Amino acid sequence: MPSIADNSFDLIIIGAGINGAGIARDAAMRGLRVLLFDKDDIGGGTTAASTRLIHGGLRYLEHLEFGLVRESLRERERLLRIAPHLIRPLQLLIPIYRHSTRGPWTIRSGMLLYDLLSYDKSLDRHRMLSREEALRRVPGLEPEGLLCAAVYFDTQVEFAERLAVENALSARECGALVMTYSRVDGGIVEGGAVRGVEFTNLSDGSKQTALASIVINAAGPWVDLVLRGFGPQTHRIVGGTKGSHIVVSAFPEGPATAIYAEAAEDHRPFFIIPWNGMYLIGTTDARYSGDLDCVEASEGEIVYLIREANRLLPAARLDRHSVLFTYSGVRPLPYSPSGAESAITRKHIIHDHSQGPGGRIDGLLSVAGGKLTTYRNLSEHVVDVIFKKFGRTSPKCATAEVALPGAAGDFAAFATEFAGTSGFPPAITSHLLRVYGTRAGSVSDLARQNPELADPLCTDALTIGAEVVMSFQSEMAVTLTDVLLRRTMTGLAPSAGVGADEAAARVAQRYLGWDGTRAAREVAEYRRYIKRRHPRRAET
Repeated sequence: MPSIADNSFDLIIIGAGINGAGIARDAAMRGLRVLLFDKDDIGGGTTAASTRLIHGGLRYLEHLEFGLVRESLRERERLLRIAPHLIRPLQLLIPIYRHSTRGPWTIRSGMLLYDLLSYDKSLDRHRMLSREEALRRVPGLEPEGLLCAAVYFDTQVEFAERLAVENALSARECGALVMTYSRVDGGIVEGGAVRGVEFTNLSDGSKQTALASIVINAAGPWVDLVLRGFGPQTHRIVGGTKGSHIVVSAFPEGPATAIYAEAAEDHRPFFIIPWNGMYLIGTTDARYSGDLDCVEASEGEIVYLIREANRLLPAARLDRHSVLFTYSGVRPLPYSPSGAESAITRKHIIHDHSQGPGGRIDGLLSVAGGKLTTYRNLSEHVVDVIFKKFGRTSPKCATAEVALPGAAGDFAAFATEFAGTSGFPPAITSHLLRVYGTRAGSVSDLARQNPELADPLCTDALTIGAEVVMSFQSEMAVTLTDVLLRRTMTGLAPSAGVGADEAAARVAQRYLGWDGTRAAREVAEYRRYIKRRHPRRAET
C-alpha cells in the first residue's frame, strides 16, 4: 500500500461518499495509484441520507430524461449482480386517486415506458390493479376517491452506507490508500496545473501534503467549498436541495409493499417503505443554504411527512411521538438558481477546470449531480476521463462484473451454508448476511475465537460484539460513531443505537485497549452526533 511520504499518486480523490469510493475502486482496479480523502467517515454525508432505493427514477420520465432512466435501470441490474447481499427487489404500489395530478392513463403510459426502457431486466413487469385489488393488497389505504393502482418493481439498498464502505474496502484491496478524518485544505497548483493537495490529519492536527497530477473533487454538497482552496471561483457548481426522512415503528394495517404516492399538500411524490423492520417515510425537497455539517430535519418537514402518511394510511394514526428518528441530507445537484427543485437534473456532470470560465487549472475535475443508483457508471466515466488526461489507453472497466467484497464467490451458496452452520440464532444470522454478505464469515470467526463476542449488544439491535472488533480491525472505522452508523448498522435500529453505544464501548475497552476516558468520550460524541436525528430513545 502506498504511503503519503514516499509516493506521488496518480490520482487524489476528495470525498469518500458513494461517488468518491466508487471512483477509487474503479481507478485502483485499473492500476492507478489512488489516494482517497474524507474529512469525516466513508459514506457519512449524502450517501447515508438517501431514500435507500436503487431505482430507474420513474418520475424522471416526466422531465423527458429518458437517457437517465435507461442508465439507471441498466445500473440497477448490474448492482443486483455485484452486491446481491445489499440490494434486493422491492415491490412498489402507486395508488391513483380522483384528485391525483397523474391519472390512470398517465401512470399506465409511464409504466409501459419504464418496462420498455428496462428491457433487459430480471424483475417482473408492472401490473395495473383495480380499486378492489389495491385495497386487498394494502387494506389500510384511504379508500375515498381511490380509482386504481399500479404495481411495479425496483430495488432497495437497505444499508447504503455499507455500499460505500464496500467500495472503499475493494479500492483498498486493489492498492488504494484511504484516509478518513483528513480534511483537504487547499490545492497545490503550479504553472496552471494541479500538483497535489494540502491537508490536515484531524486525528492529530498535523499539516501534510500529498502529490498527484490529477485531483477529483467528489465532495458532494461540499464541492464549492473545496474549490475555494484551489483559488477564487467565479461560478457555483453545486446547488444542493435538502431531503429529510422519518422512521416509524410498524403500525396497524401497515403495507407489506412499498407505496409511492403523491402528496395531497403539494403534489410531490413521496414514499412509505418497509425498511429494517420499520417504515421509512420521505422525502422532502427544498433548496438548502445552511451549514452542510449540521443538516437535520426541521419540525415542519417532520409534521409534513406525518400528515401525508396519515392521509394515505389513516389507520396509522402517526403523531410526533411515533417518530423513532429522522435523517436528512443535501443532494449535490447541479446549481440551478430557479425553477422547481424536482426538475433539477439528477444526471452527473464532470467539470474539467482546465476549460470554461474562471481561473483554469489543468488536472482538476469536479463532480456534480448523479444519484446512488448510477454511482458505478459515474465512476467509470470519471476514470475514462482520467486516462484521457494521461494520454494513456485505459484498461477495460471491470466494476460491472467484479462483485463487491461482501458478494465475493457464490453469495447464495455461502448464505445457505452459513445459515446452517453459523451457530447464531436465525435473527442474528440474517442480520450478519444482510450487512456483511460473505464477510459474515470473518465476524463468525472472531466470535468463535472469543465466545463472549457472540453476545448481542442490546435487546433491540442484533449487533454482536465481534462486529465492533471487526469494524476497527478490518473495516477502517476510526470512531464509535463510524461503527454504529456505517459499519454495524446498529444506529439504524429503533433505539438509534442508544444503549448499544455503551455496550460497544465496553467491547472496545476489553478487546481493543480503550481506557475508560476514551470509552466515555466516544459515547458522548455519538450521542452528540445523533441529536440531529431527533432519536426518540434519547429524548425520553
